Amino acid sequence: MTKVVIIAAVARGGAIGRRGDLLFHISDDLRRFKAITTGKPVIMGRKTFESFPKGALPDRRNIVITRQNDYSAPGIETAASLNDALRLVNGTAEAMVIGGGEIYRQAFPIADELRLTMIDATVEDADTFMPEVDKTAWVEKEVSSPFTDPRTGVTYRFVDFERRR
Repeated sequence: MTKVVIIAAVARGGAIGRRGDLLFHISDDLRRFKAITTGKPVIMGRKTFESFPKGALPDRRNIVITRQNDYSAPGIETAASLNDALRLVNGTAEAMVIGGGEIYRQAFPIADELRLTMIDATVEDADTFMPEVDKTAWVEKEVSSPFTDPRTGVTYRFVDFERRR
């Protein structure tokens, strides 16, 4: 059975995006994302994929969920649903769900782990959100010390959750 892992950078209130982009570009978060996802399949929605400035993420199997039957781009596979995407990676140790908001909502009930960058900031004009982490369903597995990003000035922690069984 493939482990389903959600990875995201989340500000207060579950905010994850604004106008098709990340809320903050935090170098440590981007490095962590790359380290965790490299070599693994990444599953995302079409809008998330289209937000990548250089297209498909290198050294990862890129699976884009889209309702457009004829959608294609170099370096990607497409799936009509999250379930279809998971069928494509069946037998893989881990599948990384990397956004956006609707894909996170669909993946939350079946995810085994959350790998979050928790950003201590409120973003009033955020327009994309992920579900709240319900502490009755999730247990904190690992929590980093707080860091402050020198470029943006925001404070954040890396928090990994595991589903309670």
